[in-house]
Amino acid sequence: MVKFSAYSLMISSFTPLHSVTLKNHRRFSINIPYNYSTKARTISSYTENAQIHTEDAMVARRYLPPLFSVAPMMEWTDNHYRTLARLISKHAWLYTEMLAAETIVYQKGNLDRFLAYSPEQHPIVLQIGGNNLENLAKATELANAYHYDEINFNSCGCPSPKVAGHGCFGVRLMLDPKFVGEAMSVIAANTNVPVSVKCRIGVDDHDSYNELCDFIYKVSSLSPTRHFIIHSRKALLNGISPADNRRIPPLKYEYYYALLRDFPDLKFTINGGINSVVEVNAALREGAHGVMVGRAAYNYPWQTLGHVDTAIYGQPSSGLTRRKILERYQEYGDSVLGRNGNNRPNVREVAKPLLNLFYSEPGNSLWKRKADSAFQHCTTMKSFFEETLVAIPDSVLDSPIAGVPSGHEDLFANVQGLLPPPYNVREQEAVYA
Repeated sequence: MVKFSAYSLMISSFTPLHSVTLKNHRRFSINIPYNYSTKARTISSYTENAQIHTEDAMVARRYLPPLFSVAPMMEWTDNHYRTLARLISKHAWLYTEMLAAETIVYQKGNLDRFLAYSPEQHPIVLQIGGNNLENLAKATELANAYHYDEINFNSCGCPSPKVAGHGCFGVRLMLDPKFVGEAMSVIAANTNVPVSVKCRIGVDDHDSYNELCDFIYKVSSLSPTRHFIIHSRKALLNGISPADNRRIPPLKYEYYYALLRDFPDLKFTINGGINSVVEVNAALREGAHGVMVGRAAYNYPWQTLGHVDTAIYGQPSSGLTRRKILERYQEYGDSVLGRNGNNRPNVREVAKPLLNLFYSEPGNSLWKRKADSAFQHCTTMKSFFEETLVAIPDSVLDSPIAGVPSGHEDLFANVQGLLPPPYNVREQEAVYA
């Protein structure tokens, strides 16, 4: 039996929202046409919020910048995973799963279930999707009480048939940049935090660099959006699964780096095919503003997130061990079990993010077998750990993160020689299309 000592769940204290000092403003001068109307806000409120966001989007925050962020992944980056991720890394930026605006609006009386999180999860970004401006406005306004650090619109990056099918919802919205610009203005009008868009580099045959630039130009011209997260693959909408959409379309990192050249007043985060902090640093050395990592951060949390604070942010090692992390996670887990009624979440759901914590370590296979058995009858995280952690040697539980992470240091070595020709904006077409 592995015994835990008492350990506080708190990772660190955070500056209260009211005491944030604003400094080092970087102002953008833009001309944003608002030649449309919605039920959500008047045109004057749009222009007011446009100024707020262009002035505040790059304000120095109380957090380190998003050099590394964990990608939003449906059914994966839930509250349980984000709690574990924050225990391992203090500085990685975390994203929620994508929440449909309709879910937030129609669950108005049950918002904590979908939007609540512990303060330790900051910096955290709420990702929403939808194709109805009024619902996007209402959902954003409802989310304000939860004090997310950014609102991200991901109706442009997800090729899942759940969201990309009926009603022009999902990656199909890349084909309608005017609507995306309007949606981003509606979202920005209802919040005082920065807003961002996550998108692919193209859709089906609409995959030229100029078409990507047209999308970026139109959205940024029609809204206060100054941050784009670029998944460096196009999406194929028909006859291909979401998993294949993450694998089959070729990566075109040269499109991302060309955007840095052609839109110097915008911020871009690169996403897709980057699986270690070595590769994150390679992208940053080449000039990336930020890097988003998805499944590697979930499938190998210790090996990936464990190196973020030191290797990417240059912070001293915390010295945390997996035993200490699990002590803290036990306290969290036992506090949330059954909170939603009907025994939900249960031990299996709370423990799910932990199953890869001992990847490639001695005892990992036995630990997973014991976990499968324990899920059948354990009703507390304490009993779950008592039954399963006997499979893991003390030397593994008590060793802090160490060693040099693996990865391709030359992943972006030749990218500058592959850049497409510079984008020549077709201003009238871009603004009024």
